Amino acid sequence: MRWFFTKAFLQVIWGDVVLNRWGLNWLRTPPLERWGHIARQYRMLAVQMGGVLIKLGQFLSIRVDILPREVTSELAGLQDEVPAEQLSEVLAQIEADFGRPVSEIFAWFSPDPVGAASLAQVHRARLSSGEAVVVKAMRPRIGVLVETDLTAIALIIRWLKLYKRIRDRVDLDWLAREFTTVTRAELDFQAEGRNAEHLARDFAGDPQVYIPKIYWDYCAPRTLTLEDVGYIKIGDLAAIDAAGISRAAVAKKFYDIYMRQVFVTNFVHADPHPGNVFVRPLPHPNDPEGTCFKPNDPVPRQPGRPFQIVFVDFGMVAGIPERLRAALRQYAIGFGTRDAHKIVQAYVDAGVLLPGADLKRIEEAHAAIFERLWGVRMGELHNVAMDQARYFLHEYRDVIYAAPFQFQVDMLFVVRAMGILSGMATNLDPEFDPWTETIPFAERLAKEELKKNWRGWMQEILSLGQLALKLPAGLDRVLTQAERGNLVVQTSLAPDARKAVQRLEHSINRLGWMAAAGSLLIAGAIWQAANRQSNLGRVFIILAFTVFAWGVLRKQD
Repeated sequence: MRWFFTKAFLQVIWGDVVLNRWGLNWLRTPPLERWGHIARQYRMLAVQMGGVLIKLGQFLSIRVDILPREVTSELAGLQDEVPAEQLSEVLAQIEADFGRPVSEIFAWFSPDPVGAASLAQVHRARLSSGEAVVVKAMRPRIGVLVETDLTAIALIIRWLKLYKRIRDRVDLDWLAREFTTVTRAELDFQAEGRNAEHLARDFAGDPQVYIPKIYWDYCAPRTLTLEDVGYIKIGDLAAIDAAGISRAAVAKKFYDIYMRQVFVTNFVHADPHPGNVFVRPLPHPNDPEGTCFKPNDPVPRQPGRPFQIVFVDFGMVAGIPERLRAALRQYAIGFGTRDAHKIVQAYVDAGVLLPGADLKRIEEAHAAIFERLWGVRMGELHNVAMDQARYFLHEYRDVIYAAPFQFQVDMLFVVRAMGILSGMATNLDPEFDPWTETIPFAERLAKEELKKNWRGWMQEILSLGQLALKLPAGLDRVLTQAERGNLVVQTSLAPDARKAVQRLEHSINRLGWMAAAGSLLIAGAIWQAANRQSNLGRVFIILAFTVFAWGVLRKQD
């Protein structure tokens, strides 16, 4: 595993950093071909090793909105390629958990798993009372495998610490602790059951969301028993269409559910990949009276059939930190109302900008994003963004290269969930418009903020009144300083002018290095021609290439 990540890391540094320089580009292999090869090697390693590597690969395979098809198609197999454990080992573990034979716990237990995931596998069963359930059994020895994976990830994080641009923007030690805590929490089935009940309470008033019941009397440290809700997988587009369910409506509802989790309930199901989300078909008015569908029942096509979104696998959840909730709500309002200033202010309140970040330029960049990308459908977003990349690199090169954001590590798994949401919504409905769907949500948040903050505004008005009373005295002090000749005015270049001067300075420095390299090369060639027996000319030529490479590759402060 370490050799794979070492080799991949070196390939990225060589192919995408070193060779991605002027004069060296012709040595690069095509990026899509190179990344597809890395993805194929990763898939084979993940299937062999299992555990956290499979979960990471599954996440990346869903990101069809940002990753090229050459990568996602290679990793898509990880949704189905996870090998199942031996039945005898699974049964032995369940019996050890309960202290009695499986036949005394369940009236029937299917020998064939309905799903095998990276950390556990699931079997259908039936209770003595007749309820159909699924039993989630932890993979034997998975604890050792997870600790091995976490050790490898810790190694990668140590490598990342060597890169200053990452080290300045991410608290990597905090990142390691967060990733370790959440990954180990997935092995706590008691906590997973409580998470399911938490989400059920959050959406108790929404008839289009369904959370399966937990059967606590049939749960143990490594065994979780819950209601069987294996309806249509949200990624099974053909089955959704065959039932008459609108995929556009599913995408819209799925998006709305996550908007509520992030901005309202502040408790997020952080692993909504296609194996963990189902679409439950509901009776249509044209169906016979008393129609009720169970998992695996055939569903006749009825256009416009109602449905529910069903979640399973509640091991990976994330809470929105209290310190970020208000800023996130402001961000949603700014996004929905296309208010670039409000978005930048939300960044400031959340503490996601580096000290000294150019707020005006960031605001201008966001305004340009709204102007050029607003209304673009999810299925078109990747291509349109690539078309617009040249414009943004030209107009906002200073902002892009400065990368003025510092990542909030405790939002890691929320960001992951939103990334999966984006990919799945695109898969369900390439015409899905997140911009339009965000507007009514932002309007609701704005109205709530208006009702909640009126007292605060009254206090702000009083503060402004007090400031107005103090203004004459302050103005008098300024005028007095001016009369005495003690008034000092400090000026500086505008941010865009300052950036332009810095770029000019960097270009002049690079030109100096190129001139030095050219001089050494000419001197070496002349000396070598005049003194063929001497090695001094070769030394000059080698120095010329060394100076040239240093001038091209050196980091500009």
